[in-house]
Amino acid sequence: MKPELDDLRKRIDLLDESLVRLLNSRAACALEIGRLKREMGVAIYQPEREKEVLRNVQAINTGPLDGPAIKRLFERIIDEARHLERIAEAVQSHDHEKDGQ
Repeated sequence: MKPELDDLRKRIDLLDESLVRLLNSRAACALEIGRLKREMGVAIYQPEREKEVLRNVQAINTGPLDGPAIKRLFERIIDEARHLERIAEAVQSHDHEKDGQ
């Protein structure tokens, strides 16, 4: 049983590595979207788009995580992306203020 357990744990480690890369790639896209929103004068928080994302990920989910679990995970992912967008917005505002002085 130990070799099987070790193999599964190694697989989880590899999957975690992939997840981290994918989440960071997603976050980079969110930052770019935030930049475009600022240029267009669009609000960071767009509840309809977030609902659409949640519907999409629940629709493609085949388990074993159930729909509510996927929704909770992606709500957190979206929340962190929105947080990054706000940080980037604050940094840009600070930089513009500093440049104007």
